Amino acid sequence: MVSRKTCVVTGGGGFLGSHLCERFLERNWRVLAIDNFITGNEKNIAPLKKNKAFDLIRHDVSKTIRVPGRVDYVLHFASPASPLDYLQFPIQTLKVGALGTHNALGLAKDKKAVFFLASTSEVYGDPLVHPQVEEYWGNVNPVGPRGVYDEAKRFAEALTMAYHRTHKMNTKIIRIFNTYGPRMRLHDGRAIPEFLSQALTGKPLTVFGDGSQTRSLCYISDMVNGIEKLLLSPVNQPVNIGNPNEISMLDLAKKIIRMTGSSSRITHKALPVDDPKVRQPNIAKAKKYLSWSPKVSLEDGLEHTIEYFKKALEKK
Repeated sequence: MVSRKTCVVTGGGGFLGSHLCERFLERNWRVLAIDNFITGNEKNIAPLKKNKAFDLIRHDVSKTIRVPGRVDYVLHFASPASPLDYLQFPIQTLKVGALGTHNALGLAKDKKAVFFLASTSEVYGDPLVHPQVEEYWGNVNPVGPRGVYDEAKRFAEALTMAYHRTHKMNTKIIRIFNTYGPRMRLHDGRAIPEFLSQALTGKPLTVFGDGSQTRSLCYISDMVNGIEKLLLSPVNQPVNIGNPNEISMLDLAKKIIRMTGSSSRITHKALPVDDPKVRQPNIAKAKKYLSWSPKVSLEDGLEHTIEYFKKALEKK
């Protein structure tokens, strides 16, 4: 009889983390979520608690992580991830990127488990290379307000590769590009949740600058598929996962107004410091090594997300 796989997901109560917990339970794995809920939401994982294969530990992974028994995979997703969050929790963001990654790597080393780091397209900063390839080292302001997130993730990548080389550990690094879908918070601070919350309540949609800055938006199910494929692959170098279809923030705002049937207008505010002007993944490596590419169109993904936000706003 093949024994059931066990995985630990730090940040398991978050948007991405909760979807991963759900996916691995569907695979009949035992899942242990760790979260201190400074940005996660326990409602995200409430339905999972009925499953006997699921456990939750309330814990700050910046402190030593202790997990009994066998562990096959450690997925480190704990971190504030939106500008709103990491500007509010700058020190916690740095600590979870540095100490949290160190502790999660230590757990994986102790358990002889595969380690998976959730990194980000923010390691490229305000890029001078477009689209962004994994070989690009980035253009990051280390002392700017966004540097707490960018540099935390860059350090986490360096630490992960040091453990891979020094301890011969099987490690994975994903660079996640903008992802959206159900379970995002109503006021997450990122473009889609903000635009949807504003459009569905008739408030003006806030576009920063002239709205010409671009993002590439990947639906959650595509992202989870990419994460799973990378986790189970032999690849150890960083891999971009995201949807390469670019859209300007002004065009996104107009699309959301149209799709929600909102009467909202668009207002403009000053561009935040160090806000990236472009963001688009080169996904050649994901296609070649993982046979992965996104399947869900922006329109279809937004339809699902709009329905979720409508219900969430009704419950407020």
